[in-house]
Amino acid sequence: MSRSARLVPAVAALLALALTATACDGGVRGTPGGSGVRDPYFPKAGNGGYDVTHYALTLDYTPATRHLTAKAVITARATQDLSAFDLDLAGLHVEKVTVEGRQARWNRAGQELTVRPHDDLGKGETFSTTVRYSGTPRTLTDPDGSEEGWLRTADGALGLGEPVGSMAWFPGSNHPSDKATYDITVTVPKGLQAVSNGELTEQTDKGGRTAYHWHTGQPMASYVATVAIGHYDITRTTGPHGLPVITAVDPTRAKASAKALAKIPEIIDWEETNFGPYPFSSTGAIVDRPGDAGYALETQNRPVFPADQFDTSTLVHELAHQWYGDSVTPRSWRDMWLNEGFATYAEWLYEEDFGDKSAQETFTELYEDDDEAVWAFPPAKPSSAAHISDSPVYQRGAMVLQKIRQKVGDDTFYEIIQGWAAAHRHSTASTADFTAYVEKKAPDKDFSGIWKDWLYGDGRPDHP
Repeated sequence: MSRSARLVPAVAALLALALTATACDGGVRGTPGGSGVRDPYFPKAGNGGYDVTHYALTLDYTPATRHLTAKAVITARATQDLSAFDLDLAGLHVEKVTVEGRQARWNRAGQELTVRPHDDLGKGETFSTTVRYSGTPRTLTDPDGSEEGWLRTADGALGLGEPVGSMAWFPGSNHPSDKATYDITVTVPKGLQAVSNGELTEQTDKGGRTAYHWHTGQPMASYVATVAIGHYDITRTTGPHGLPVITAVDPTRAKASAKALAKIPEIIDWEETNFGPYPFSSTGAIVDRPGDAGYALETQNRPVFPADQFDTSTLVHELAHQWYGDSVTPRSWRDMWLNEGFATYAEWLYEEDFGDKSAQETFTELYEDDDEAVWAFPPAKPSSAAHISDSPVYQRGAMVLQKIRQKVGDDTFYEIIQGWAAAHRHSTASTADFTAYVEKKAPDKDFSGIWKDWLYGDGRPDHP
């Protein structure tokens, strides 16, 4: 029988004790999975005891009332014997939870939805959890003051998840270290469109509403999952080697964005030359009105752009994230520079090839500039959760890559960045993994000074 989230404290305490109980004699004797994976900046993000392999999300949303009715079917593998496990979910009303088709007990505390299955789960067992929920999804505020989660737009809504906003619209293990495949079906009033990651596999009309089913076959971190609901001009073209290019643009921005959108195939082709084969089964972009979001985001397959931040340089940056961030995903939020440093360096390389300034000139200008914000902290050690998207992670992160290029020369450098993307394709990696990879690829070079002064060191290094 389901337990209401509005438990009196005494009953909640008894339930918490019950969650630690072992199974009956002769069965699996599990313990609760952890609430959080102890990320250094978001310790409650993600969950222990299991690994998600697939999300099937069925969402029905009406912008006029802002009401969401939803079902999440989460397939996972237990990594320990489990008597209980947690899912991340912020707000919304949970109506029913089942595990392997049997009703499960549950309770809530903050963003934690703790589920107690009818029978304990054995290590290595694959199990399915279904959560039925509804309500008005929240807009969350990041530590740096930006907004994420479920954003209300002029004609619909936009789901954006970096770093932990996805828990505002679906329950799961909300940390980049736990990637999964997705099926996302969104039903909206007829006349509106719903765009998500991957490829559209089905569109059906019934009772004045339209359902859009999107499938993502390559692993995806929850923070780059997206849903965009509203009026869009949707275009399907092809890129290099027949790659599907799917773009969705607010009609009021179609003309202004057309020139940049037309560059997607050539940018992908250029990035494949520099970074290796494109890692996903489609690409594209979602362009919404100015103000609908405060930033562009590398949502998998098709990044999201507010129209006032949509230009060639930003497009190069967000598409480069498909390799560095979406395919090779940071093990923790401390490794954020592996996303942003690489994508920023992609902008430098593009300027080098198509502009009037080399990456070395960009590096030198940045080093000699008086902007002290660049040197506020080392790229591999952001000072707090509020600063993981600050300038050192982007600019100084890119400077680390240029220092490596200086050290090894162009041939080895491109072997490194392409090999890194290939070695960790569709998986996760840490800063320590990257430094070890670089040292392995250039064993005759000493990188200790680069790591000490540029990656982990405080302040501006003495020499560029």
